[in-house]
Amino acid sequence: MKLIVVTSPIFFVEEDKIITMLFEEGLDILHLRKPETPAMYSERLLTLIPEKYHKRIVTHEHFYLKEEFNLMGIHLNKRNPHEPHDYAGHISCTCHSIEEVKNKKHFYDYVFMSPVYDCITKQDILSPYTPEDLRKAGKEKIVDTKVMALGGITPDNILEIKDFGFGGAVVMGDLWNKFNICTDHDYMNIIRHFKKLKEMAD
Repeated sequence: MKLIVVTSPIFFVEEDKIITMLFEEGLDILHLRKPETPAMYSERLLTLIPEKYHKRIVTHEHFYLKEEFNLMGIHLNKRNPHEPHDYAGHISCTCHSIEEVKNKKHFYDYVFMSPVYDCITKQDILSPYTPEDLRKAGKEKIVDTKVMALGGITPDNILEIKDFGFGGAVVMGDLWNKFNICTDHDYMNIIRHFKKLKEMAD
């Protein structure tokens, strides 16, 4: 099962070093998600990440970055719902219901299904799915290798995600919570946590 990490929504000093180390430890795909931020900051971050990892990065904003930095692809969401008219290449998108996954997944390289569990970063976003819903969706092949589980993924439930038949787990809050961008300088907690998740996902 793939392990995908979504960046913290804000930029911080050690970010490029952490991302590079995550790739070195076996991160499959990074989603660069920086809502409402100037493109120059994303450009700067990308220049600090070794080029060999660019082809495993998907951007949620400033879609021209895909060509400029030879990235893996782009991700569509409510803020950026359409790909550029002349775009060719990898596209993923976020879905918020089993029905939406069923209708959309055939048009994309993969889709995020969200939130599979209650969201860690936004307390008010609760999962609408029961384990029975997810198991049924797996049996009906709605949830398959093209569907990535997003929302509340932790070491406590990642094996269940695998069991439901998801093609990947998307980690955000559970990982970045291990590092305080204002006070921490040692980011080995994040790396150790990632390695634990990676081991369980493989």
